[in-house]
Amino acid sequence: MSPVTPAIQPRVSPGFRLQWEPAQDCHVLLYPEGMVKLNGSAGEIMKRCDGEKTVAAIVADLEQAFSASGLEPDVLAFVALAGKQRWLTWT
Repeated sequence: MSPVTPAIQPRVSPGFRLQWEPAQDCHVLLYPEGMVKLNGSAGEIMKRCDGEKTVAAIVADLEQAFSASGLEPDVLAFVALAGKQRWLTWT
């Protein structure tokens, strides 16, 4: 997998499914062996990882949606962690 940069286009890895779980009141990442309960920030980032949007576009979308700025370092760090966990992939 290539390094995490603002230009990559992350997507949920094969074998994982992201969904909103009303019973948990959060987004979860499902996989054959179990489930990962995501916090609010992680869910917001993951649901934007469609393999088409770049990290830069995801950051811009989050900053607009939450009237925030300076989110790029946190988003890049999360995408790197999610890649290490194999939740996200990119080429």
